[in-house]
Amino acid sequence: MTSTDPSAPRRRYAVVGTGHRAEMYIAALLRTHADVGELVALCDPNRTRMAYYQRQYAETHPGAAPLPAYGTEDFDTMLDREQPDVVIVASVDSTHAEYVSRAMRAGRDVVTEKPLTIDAEGCRTVVDAVDETARDLVVTFNYRYSPRNAAVRQLIADGAIGQVTGVHFEWVLDSVHGADYFRRWHRDKSRSGGLFVHKATHHFDLVNWWTGEVPETVFALGDLRFYGDVNAEERGLGERPARSHGSPDLGRDPFALDLAGDDRLRRLYLEAEAEDGYIRDQDVFAPGITIEDNMALLLRYGGGAMLSYSLNAHGPWEGYRVSINGTEGRIELSVVERAAVLASDDVIRGFGVAVDPSATPEAVAAASGARTEGTELVLQRRWEVAQRVPIADGPGAHGGGDALLLDDVFRPGRRPDPLGQAAGWLDGVRSVLVGAAANRSLATGQAVHLADFGVPLGAAPVPAPAGSAR
Repeated sequence: MTSTDPSAPRRRYAVVGTGHRAEMYIAALLRTHADVGELVALCDPNRTRMAYYQRQYAETHPGAAPLPAYGTEDFDTMLDREQPDVVIVASVDSTHAEYVSRAMRAGRDVVTEKPLTIDAEGCRTVVDAVDETARDLVVTFNYRYSPRNAAVRQLIADGAIGQVTGVHFEWVLDSVHGADYFRRWHRDKSRSGGLFVHKATHHFDLVNWWTGEVPETVFALGDLRFYGDVNAEERGLGERPARSHGSPDLGRDPFALDLAGDDRLRRLYLEAEAEDGYIRDQDVFAPGITIEDNMALLLRYGGGAMLSYSLNAHGPWEGYRVSINGTEGRIELSVVERAAVLASDDVIRGFGVAVDPSATPEAVAAASGARTEGTELVLQRRWEVAQRVPIADGPGAHGGGDALLLDDVFRPGRRPDPLGQAAGWLDGVRSVLVGAAANRSLATGQAVHLADFGVPLGAAPVPAPAGSAR
C-alpha cells in the first residue's frame, strides 16, 4: 500500500470513528510513524470525541490549526476536500463495510479495525468494492503479531507436528474485561455481531492463519447465562441503576464503571453524551442485551482439520489455552493474562473504580495465588519428551506485537514477513463468515456451510516447505 522508498512523501490519512480504538493509529501518526504518515482529517458523529484527539494533535503540532473535523454525514465531502490517500476505519462494527466500500470507490486505500464487518451482507459489500476498485485493504489482526502466537505459526510452518488434524481453543474473558462488552454498544448484536464476530474474529483468524486452511462448516451453541436482567433476577441481585454514573453504589459495585474518575473515559464518553446520547457505562444486568456470554463452536476446514472453540465472558481469570494436534505431535499454548480479579469490601482491588476495563491486562498488577500470569508454549513430538519453546517478547503492548503491526500498516514492505502476518480482505472475510455462520447456527440449530453465503472464500495457500519460514 505505502511506497517502500524511505524518501517517498508522507501519505495522507483520515480516520473515521474516533472512540477508544482509534487512539493506537492516531498516536502512531502523531508520533512514532509521523515520518511516513500525516493525519489530515477526523470523522465521527460526535464532535466532543473528535476534540479529545484535537488536543493530542495540538500537543504535537503547536501553533497549527486544528484538524479538519467532519460529521459522518459528510464522509464523502471529507474524502473529496481533504484528499486522503488512506482511510482508517475504527467506527462501530456494523458501519465498517459501508465506510470501507465508499472509501475504496472514491479511490482511497483502507485500513480497517477488526472485524471487517459483522455479517455475510457486509462481506459481499466489501468484496464487490475490492473487485471493482482493486484498492488495497488491510485488516488489523494484531493477535497475529504477538510473539507467542507467531511462535505457534512458526512451529507449524517448520513441520514440527506434521499436518494439523485438530485444534482446541478455549478463551476466558474475566468479569472486568468481559463485562465491558455488556456495558457498551457491543451488547447489541445488530451493531457488533455479538462476541462470535466482534471478539472471536481474532481467534478464528488465528486458527485460519495457523493451519493455512479455509473454513467450511460450522455448528454453534450459545446463550446469555450470566449478564442481563433475567439472570440478575434469577440470582436475586435486586434492583440496579441503569448506569454507573451517578449511582450511590459506584464505589462499592464491582460491576460499575466510573467514567468521571478516569480522564480519558470522561473526555471521550461522559462529556460527549449530550451530543448523541451514547451511554458508555450501562449496567451489565440491565435489559436490552442481545449477545451471548457463553459460546461453543465446532468447525470443519476444507482440508479436514477440525476446531473446537469456546468463549466465556465472565471468568474469574483471563487468558486462553490452545492445543493443536498433528500427524507428528502436539503444540500446547497456555496464556494467563490476568490471574485473578480480587475484591475487597466490594471494590475490585488493583482496579479501583476509575480504571478502563477494556485496558490491556498487562496494565494491571499481577494477582498472587496458585495461578500465575505468563505464557507457556510446549511442543511434544511423537516418541519424544515434551520441550518448552522460548518466546522472545519485545517492548510495548502484546509482547511487542502492536509495534510490528503498526510498522506493517504504515511502513509495509519495510520488513520481511515470512509468516504472512499482514492480513488483507480475504482474511477478514474468512474470520467474519465463521462468526456469521455461528450466529446463523444459533438461530436455526443447524450446521451451516460457509459456501451457502455466496461470498468468495478463496483457495487454501500452498504449504511452504518445512523450515522455509525461518
